[in-house]
Amino acid sequence: MRTIAVVGTSLAGLRAAQELRGRGFDGRLVMIGAEPPYDRPPLSKDFLLGKVSADDLALAGQDDLDALAAEWHLGVRAEKLGREGVTLGDGTTVAADGYVIATGAVARTLDAARDLSGIHTLRTLGDAVALKAALAAGPSSVVVIGAGFIGAEVASACRLLGHEVTVVEAMPVPLASVLGARMGAVCGDLHAENDVRLITGVPVAGFDGDGRVTGVRLADGRELLADLVVAGVGARPAIGWLTGSGLAVDDGVLVDSGCVTVNPRVIAVGDVARYRCPLRGGRVRAEHWTAASEQPGVAVANLLAGSTVTHFARHGYFWSDQYGRRLQFAGVATEDVRIAEGDVASKRFVATYHRGDVLAGVFAIDSPRPFTRLRRALRSLGEPRR
Repeated sequence: MRTIAVVGTSLAGLRAAQELRGRGFDGRLVMIGAEPPYDRPPLSKDFLLGKVSADDLALAGQDDLDALAAEWHLGVRAEKLGREGVTLGDGTTVAADGYVIATGAVARTLDAARDLSGIHTLRTLGDAVALKAALAAGPSSVVVIGAGFIGAEVASACRLLGHEVTVVEAMPVPLASVLGARMGAVCGDLHAENDVRLITGVPVAGFDGDGRVTGVRLADGRELLADLVVAGVGARPAIGWLTGSGLAVDDGVLVDSGCVTVNPRVIAVGDVARYRCPLRGGRVRAEHWTAASEQPGVAVANLLAGSTVTHFARHGYFWSDQYGRRLQFAGVATEDVRIAEGDVASKRFVATYHRGDVLAGVFAIDSPRPFTRLRRALRSLGEPRR
């Protein structure tokens, strides 16, 4: 391969470029993305709290970026992938011998919120800057829609900034789809313990306001006053530009266990990739920092080899900071949950998930050392040694 184009310049795209150079690719490397590489996890936490600046979020220094010897196309999006190459929003076409798709995901929005200001999403630095400015204006009541990790982190930040916060979650138990009902309920308790109102099992029906939001209407008829709303209702993979490309897409770019598409000259990594997971026996789209950081090593090796010669087999891992506590999870949640160490009531414990006598997952709050030990045991059960 003489030219490889990396479409997407966030964490997964940057790691792919670094892997390409690290594995000896010395050809033309083209980087295409709407934004420069920066770290997204702090956006819903320390950035909103003013603990870090936009400059602090950079994933690499200028010397590191220069070392890639790449041709950068920033501030522009890919519009189409075809036989001629990648067509960009400015009309440029970049032809390459190999392609890395790392376009990530975009925040889901609520249709009922389209005509009202004061309703925010949080996915990009621009989103975070706008939300931070709005919070600085001093809203008296903030409603967060969605009690997933982003919603919970935003609620935590808003409360620490002194705002009155209500969290609305359509599901009966927050995070039950990820952590199971028992541990999801424990996470839900964190809101009440920090004077945040949590409403569960009720979807949002609409919004009040003339030009700017003034309230949130729930499906059960209740109305919540709101000077500011944050919608944390998930993300969808950025795959619209791949229509007509010949690649298989379904809630992401479909790839094999080595992150290779139906075309061996094209790989996909990060939030946009829906890969066949050997540990779960099905397809998974992992929207976590760790997956975006680790997948490129496997995918790039396969791209350079011209076929799938190695596989991505990792237990999912993520962390979240909420109300001054560190939450960590690895593996898969099951109904068999056991408290391995600590005390749930004090919110300092480690829980393990099991399939029979086999360890399947680990969840912890403010217990990093025992979590790391059990995570290591989990990895030894299911992940190949390198």
